[in-house]
Amino acid sequence: MTPPPAAPGPPDPTAPWPARVADALGPLSPVRSLGADVHLVEVAGRELVVKLGAGARDEADGLRLLAAAPGAPPVPDVVLVEDDLLVTTAVVEAPRSPGHEEDLGRSLARLHAAPLERWGGGSSWIGACPVSPTTWSDGAVFYGARLLALAARCGLQPQVAPVAGRLEELMAPGGPSLVHGDLWWGNVLWGADGRSWLIDPSVHGGHPEEDLAMLALFGPVPERLRRSYEEVRPLEAGWEARVPLFQLAPLLVHAALFGGGYRAQAEAVCRSLSR
Repeated sequence: MTPPPAAPGPPDPTAPWPARVADALGPLSPVRSLGADVHLVEVAGRELVVKLGAGARDEADGLRLLAAAPGAPPVPDVVLVEDDLLVTTAVVEAPRSPGHEEDLGRSLARLHAAPLERWGGGSSWIGACPVSPTTWSDGAVFYGARLLALAARCGLQPQVAPVAGRLEELMAPGGPSLVHGDLWWGNVLWGADGRSWLIDPSVHGGHPEEDLAMLALFGPVPERLRRSYEEVRPLEAGWEARVPLFQLAPLLVHAALFGGGYRAQAEAVCRSLSR
């Protein structure tokens, strides 16, 4: 009797990533780079995106959490994940339209409408910056701990500490909700299906205003997006004044990773919130 074929062994983490993906999924088409450590490939007639780097498992978990949230923005499917490698389905894109912006507003509001029990948790990374996944029962304590930890990475503890000390009065009611956590315009894809897709999450329990504030940090938020958001979930009074507060954490992340103008922006926000 012919013995059955041996079961495949675990993936070799030292092998080049094309070999690892091919071993798991099948032969690959020629690779096209989509940026640093991100590649578009074709396997068995299906276009897939391969992303390399730390935090792949965290990102995969975040995509699954977003996908499970009723009415939330769609995300790519997770096809394969290893410690430093994530493969997802590709999104067929189209030019950005007013309909995309309205869809993003409504679907973000539906994502934020589902409450969580705890603040924090979720991902251990924001981009290439590690963060603590500790959970907290109090929003001000969570944001204070995160801001001070990020400030320590870029030497801005003296500037950030007064803001952390005022969070109980600065924070708005509401939350925690599941938030994307790294929502800048580069992480929004305008789908050919008319929907607005999200990628590269850093999910956690946060305040809903956090995602909108980060969008505004890297480009204006269209009025139609805000209106469509408020059709589903009205913003709390005074949200405009809190935008800099919720932009401080991503500014500190960028100051830690890149320095330069991000550090100056973070210092300016700290001065305005410390008065």
